[in-house]
Amino acid sequence: MESGPSGGALGGDDLTPSSPATVISRWTFELSRRYQHVLDKTVPHILNRWIGCLVVALIYAVRVYFVQGFYIITYGLGIYLLNLLMGFLSPQVDPELQDGPSLPTRGSDEFRPFVRRLPEFKFWYSITKAFCIAFVMTFFSVFDVPVFWPILLFYWYPDPSSFVTAKQAIWKEGVFNGELEPS
Repeated sequence: MESGPSGGALGGDDLTPSSPATVISRWTFELSRRYQHVLDKTVPHILNRWIGCLVVALIYAVRVYFVQGFYIITYGLGIYLLNLLMGFLSPQVDPELQDGPSLPTRGSDEFRPFVRRLPEFKFWYSITKAFCIAFVMTFFSVFDVPVFWPILLFYWYPDPSSFVTAKQAIWKEGVFNGELEPS
């Protein structure tokens, strides 16, 4: 007869302090704790973080330039970065959906500062992580999909008339709300 605990998925796993599962769990927990500690220490160093991000982006650009491939990864990265930029520049609460005026009209009204939908630290972290993942993807030939890169470049550039239309819409909205003087 066996006197020890039964093994197996349903019979109670052997999670003694020296079991491989416990050792791996402790190691991953300690690694994630140290990683989070390093990230927390970088929060006040905004300029250094962005310089590091720029270095990572340049390393990726040099890698893609010398390999002469992976254009589809770069295209996807560009779309992801544009999505992050839109989140960074957008307010957390859409003023169009709020009830009442969003700006204070009297001295007794509460001033609410601009709160971003995507904070600066998360914006930086997501961009840096995206460049690192894209850089690792350039080492696997399965991601080097043959594509004619000028077509991707053509899709990337927006229609210049959309800027004129957006400017006119912003101007009309400002005149309508009394924020701008009609000329």
